[in-house]
Amino acid sequence: MTPVSSNAPHGQSPLRTVQVLGGGNAGSSAHVRSLAEGLVARGVRVTVCAPVEAERAYDFTGAGAEHVHVPRSSDPVSVAALRTACAYADLVHAHGLHASFRTVLALSGRDTPLVVTWHGRTRAEGPRAQLLRVLERRVVRTAAVVLGTSSDLVDLARRSGARDARLAAVTLPGRRRPGHLADPDDPDLLRPKIRAELGATGRPLLIAVGSLDRQRGYGVLLDAARAWRDLDPVPLVVVAGEGPLRPVLQRRIEDEELPVRLIGRRDDVPELLAAADLALLTSSWESRSVLAQEALHARVPLVATRVGGIPDLVGDAAALVPYGDADALAGTVVRLLADPGWCARLRERGVRQASTWPTEDETVAQVLSVYDELTQPRPLA
Repeated sequence: MTPVSSNAPHGQSPLRTVQVLGGGNAGSSAHVRSLAEGLVARGVRVTVCAPVEAERAYDFTGAGAEHVHVPRSSDPVSVAALRTACAYADLVHAHGLHASFRTVLALSGRDTPLVVTWHGRTRAEGPRAQLLRVLERRVVRTAAVVLGTSSDLVDLARRSGARDARLAAVTLPGRRRPGHLADPDDPDLLRPKIRAELGATGRPLLIAVGSLDRQRGYGVLLDAARAWRDLDPVPLVVVAGEGPLRPVLQRRIEDEELPVRLIGRRDDVPELLAAADLALLTSSWESRSVLAQEALHARVPLVATRVGGIPDLVGDAAALVPYGDADALAGTVVRLLADPGWCARLRERGVRQASTWPTEDETVAQVLSVYDELTQPRPLA
C-alpha cells in the first residue's frame, strides 16, 4: 500500500488527534490500542479518552498515546472532561455509539472534524430502542465520516443520514498480548494441559466465547447441547465469558444435565481455541467477530450463525447456520465431528480467508488517509 503522509507540511505541528472510547468491548478496545500505536509511529499525536479500566487493560500510554480518564457516562461532568481533552485537537475519532454521542455533545459549537467508527450495534427493545435510533441519527448526521466494520453497518449509517459512510479496514490486532506465558512454538504441550484442565480429555471440546447476554444466543446453544448428550463420547461445550444470564444458564445446565461448562472471563482465548475441536458462534448479530477471526487464525473449524457481517468475514471458511435454529446447529456440529475431511477443508479455507483480511498497517493507513482528507488544506480553485 502506498505510504500515507502524517506529518504536517513545511515544519508545522504534527496532527493532533483524540480517540474516544466508551466502555469498549474487546474488539474496539484492541483496535484503538493498535490504531494509537500505528498513528504515533507515523508522527501523529494521540490522546485516548477512555475509562481508567480500559487503560489498565490495553495500556494506551504504552503505545505512545496520552490517556485521559473519561467515565462511560453522558453526564455533564464527563462531557465537560471530554470537551477539555478535545480543546486543541485537529480531529476527533469516536468508537461506538455511546462514545460517539458523548463526543457530539462535547464538540457542540466547534468545527473540529469528527470521525466515527461503528464496531457493532446496540440492541434494545421498546422505548430504549427508539432512543438508540435517535442517538444513531444524531451521531451520523454530525460526523464528517462514518466508518462501519461491516457492510450492513455502512448501509445503516447511510439510511440514518450519514453524509459519508465507508467500510472500515479493521484487523484483529495483538492476538497474543506482550509477556504472555504461553509458548506459541510448543502448542502440542499446551493442548493436552488445557483439555485436561477443562475436563475434555478423551472427548471432543467445543468452545464458545462472549458475554453471557441475550445477543449471544446461548439459550439456543443449550438447546442444541441436549442432542449432543447421545453422542459417544459426549462432547464438552465450554463457554468463556461473564454476564447477567449466568444464573439462568447455569440452572438450565444443572437441571437438564447438559454437557456444558461456564468458565467465566478468560484472557487465554487463543490458547483455549488451539485446544478445541470446534468453535461455536451463536449470536443474533455480529460485525467483525473477534471469536470468528481467532478461530480461523487458529485453524479451528467454526460453526457460526449467518447474521450481520459474519458471511462476508468468513466466506466459505465456516459452516453457517440460521440464527435461533437449534436443530441446524446441533446437526451441523454432529456432522463436523464425524467428518474429518470437512474439518480439514474448513481449516485450509480459514487460512486462505484470514490472509485476505487487512493488516494492522493497512488499517492505520486507511484511517490516516481519512484524517488527511479532513485536515489537509485544499488547493484554491
